[in-house]
Amino acid sequence: MGVVPGFVTLCLFAVSATAFLFRVAVAANEGTTRHYQFDIKLQNVTRLCHMKSMVTVNGKFPGPTVVAREGDRLLVKVTNHVQNNMSIHWHGIRQLRSGWADGPAYITQCPIQTGQSYLYNFTVIGQRGTLWWHAHISWLRSTVYGPLIILPKSNDSYPFAKPHKEVPIIFGEWFNSDPEAVISQALQTGGGPNVSDAYTINGLPGPLYNCSARDTFKLRVKPGKTYMLRLINAALNDELFFSIANHTVTVVDVDAVYVKPFDTETIIIAPGQTSNVLLKTKPSSPHATFMMLARPYVTGQGTFDNSTVAGILEYEPPLKMKKLPLLKPVLPALNDTAFVANFTSRLRSLGSAKFPANVPRKVDKKFFFTVGLGTNPCNHGNNGTTCQGPNGTMFAASINNISFTMPTTALLQAHYTGQSNGVADPNFPSYPKPTFNFTGTPPNNTMVMNGTKVVVLEYNTSVELVLQDTSILGAESHPLHLHGINFYVVGQGFGNFDPSNDPGRYNLVDPVERNTVGVPSGGWVAIRFRADNPGVWFMHCHLEVHTSWGLKMAWVVLDGHLPDQKLLPPPADLPKC
Repeated sequence: MGVVPGFVTLCLFAVSATAFLFRVAVAANEGTTRHYQFDIKLQNVTRLCHMKSMVTVNGKFPGPTVVAREGDRLLVKVTNHVQNNMSIHWHGIRQLRSGWADGPAYITQCPIQTGQSYLYNFTVIGQRGTLWWHAHISWLRSTVYGPLIILPKSNDSYPFAKPHKEVPIIFGEWFNSDPEAVISQALQTGGGPNVSDAYTINGLPGPLYNCSARDTFKLRVKPGKTYMLRLINAALNDELFFSIANHTVTVVDVDAVYVKPFDTETIIIAPGQTSNVLLKTKPSSPHATFMMLARPYVTGQGTFDNSTVAGILEYEPPLKMKKLPLLKPVLPALNDTAFVANFTSRLRSLGSAKFPANVPRKVDKKFFFTVGLGTNPCNHGNNGTTCQGPNGTMFAASINNISFTMPTTALLQAHYTGQSNGVADPNFPSYPKPTFNFTGTPPNNTMVMNGTKVVVLEYNTSVELVLQDTSILGAESHPLHLHGINFYVVGQGFGNFDPSNDPGRYNLVDPVERNTVGVPSGGWVAIRFRADNPGVWFMHCHLEVHTSWGLKMAWVVLDGHLPDQKLLPPPADLPKC
């Protein structure tokens, strides 16, 4: 089921670890159809000496690795055996004309209800690298996620030397309690949610937590070899620094797009983002073992999980010593925004003849979106209680001061059938009203407006979007993810965006191409994209708490005139609301 010929699972180095080490051997045929079965079911899992029953795919945490080649068709049948509604998003897949398979609940589909099945049917077109899949309803992606690995076509190769082995490394968060109960309580009280109890590498918290030494991811390597680490940040609410003691890595890919290679000792990776890095091991076995550490990058005012996940890098063959010294890397400070800005500025598209940077030079429509926190009035009525948000209010989050209200009918279904009236308002504001000093002294009124508003674009419209952080309730970094469309990051900076001077500094030659970008804390980022994929495409903060509070919206891309520019008809088994 779903195994690519020549894709060899090498071994699993840690108890319960779901990371696969693999090597691409004999080339597979192009355009193969790959079948997977995802059974959504409860599974007892123990971490930190705490056992709980949680929602999983096929009883695995993290879930199974999905593997395909560029050009392959994927058929993933998802059957829901739990009481929760479910949907699966194939994060970063373009879903060209196949928006019915994108997965966000109430945007492109109604959720899969208990006892129901849905066949996700899509083809991987023009993409190769590391992506991932996850639940896209409430906070279920805390346990329902896994790697999505796209190998080059069988007659193709990497634009760098073939690595000895490839290792998926997926970062996550572990909650001793039920994350669904955590967000439910937060939305009821209006306050911030409880934070996680640990971070994980391939589902394992590692030796720096209590009662966790045995649950440690270990990577055994040979001297003088190059390993490709496929890094994925599946954490719910935290951007992460990651480093391996006494080792440098070479960044070669982000969000399944090749970049100009550069070396670094530490990477920053936001929730939703992926990156392939090359790890060149030392020429001979050193007299040491090495910690791999990840901990959060924090910019907001709220509480956060201030802990560190550790894995172990060991060399083969093991030296005959009783105990090797264990070396630790030095990570940036928790709030090291300067490091993050410097790292992201180094990311550039490969920009070769084979992998060009097709950034739109001419722009048809410009948008300016503010992103940040705000408040809603306490909805507890006259029962005498107050909410736990600022000054007795409820926390909210918004884009252009619109906090998105989730519909009860899927937007794509309403759009396709011409029944969007009363479901979505097509008049999402292009600019915030009123304007204010976005990163200066915040306005006295922090209340947001609420609604289900969308932007409607003609097919093939070229768009420039500036995303501006605000200081309302504190400046904060926001990783924004756009479904169905990759974009180019043409500029970024701190303070308020200057429309007179900042565009003159845009990089229109080799800007990095992504599906998830961090809006700098107290700053802005400018992206460009072409609306060449008909459908309804969700855009939201990938900090799950901010999405829950309404930091989300949707783009509606209309059909083009030609047959291959139109959304395909919905499948017969599309779930109903």
